[in-house]
Amino acid sequence: MLLFGLLIKPEDIIYMKVITRFAPSPTGYLHIGNARTALINWLFARKNKGRFILRIDDTDTIRSKEEYKKAIENDLLWLGLEWDESFNQLSRLHRYNQIREMLIASERLYPCFESSEELEIKRKLQLANGKPPIYDRASLNLTSKQKQDLLSQGKSPHYRFRLENKEIKWSDLIRGEVSYKAEHLSDPIVVREDGNMTYMLCSVIDDIDYNITHIFRGEDHVTNTALQMQMFESIGASTPNFGHLSLVRASEEKISKRIGGFEIANLKDEIFLEPMTINSFFALIGSSKELVPYKNLAELTNSFEINSFSKSPTTYYAQELEKLNHKLLLNLSYNQVKDQVEAIVGEPIEEKFWLAIRANLNKLNDIKLWWQICYQPNKIKVSDDDKNFLSIATKLLPNEEISLETWSKWTKLIGEQTGKKGKELFLPLRLALTGHEHGPDMKTIVSLLTREEILTRLKS
Repeated sequence: MLLFGLLIKPEDIIYMKVITRFAPSPTGYLHIGNARTALINWLFARKNKGRFILRIDDTDTIRSKEEYKKAIENDLLWLGLEWDESFNQLSRLHRYNQIREMLIASERLYPCFESSEELEIKRKLQLANGKPPIYDRASLNLTSKQKQDLLSQGKSPHYRFRLENKEIKWSDLIRGEVSYKAEHLSDPIVVREDGNMTYMLCSVIDDIDYNITHIFRGEDHVTNTALQMQMFESIGASTPNFGHLSLVRASEEKISKRIGGFEIANLKDEIFLEPMTINSFFALIGSSKELVPYKNLAELTNSFEINSFSKSPTTYYAQELEKLNHKLLLNLSYNQVKDQVEAIVGEPIEEKFWLAIRANLNKLNDIKLWWQICYQPNKIKVSDDDKNFLSIATKLLPNEEISLETWSKWTKLIGEQTGKKGKELFLPLRLALTGHEHGPDMKTIVSLLTREEILTRLKS
């Protein structure tokens, strides 16, 4: 059915279904700041048995790229954040133009002819006089003839949304009661000189047409929300529920696509973090919940509470994320990682191998070194002194089933007979058994080898 000329789905009216959305612009890769926004909207929808919509804001035709769109979608799917419906804004230009003409006719949009240079001069003068840099609405005083003269001179107008001078307030789901006086805000530009529309009004039209009930986004959008509240009203629609999350910061900087190193692709392909580490971390950071790893999104959804988030700033430390990844791996079973690990090492793995080494992994990719040491060790050259030492070690290897206790028993015997200790004792053994001067815990390495394999490596 149509309401105020807008598409309303009957099932969404009857059941008041929760519908959230994530609206990235394909002008860069998905970073942890906006991935967190996607995650919170997704979790809220799933927690309330609702729907999650992906909207691609691609009206910036100069900077938007198909490769970024595909990368964003792939990163969301890797995180497990599947959407119920998706669309892109370029496919809805006719709809935006329809609402634009309606608002021009009702005089909520009005033409302005100042250039960006003229507006900048006005702004500087206002600041110099101790006044807030708010648009002075000079264009509202232009007569029809003056407007026509400017048009005949070849000047193309941009259009601003005229705010009504009244209090704007809402009950924010995270920040509590929020209010603005409209006279302290500038009428926002919603149509550029080239005729293209800005994010502000297009987003409102999309949210109305797709029956969005809840919008969670960063606190840097609070002023935008105040402006958009009146846009919803001007079209004759009710406003969604809003919640503004504190921004995630790192090294005193706001995380954005302009700051390198925070892209989801980087965390996945170069740092080798697990998707549930990222989901757990950014669903919990900034909230009163304990920062613990969840094995899957179902568990995370069950524990999710939007009212647990704080208004206080949130700081991101990379080492915390990596510690959480270690905790996650420590609790993953053999069946949960078998396929991933076999893809990494290119060989089948046994449960014994996984259970023995998982406590020593910070990232799943670390398993490559363990695998190589256990099954494809490097060959090394040793001195004559070390050969004699290894010959003694060979004879002293306990004649029993190899276990986690073998290493300590064995090295104690070797030390007592040779008088060696510390590096002189442990390094030749490590080199002979692993092919590396440094590496994983020898107690665990030895426990994964058979007695025959240990003897073979010592003798070779």
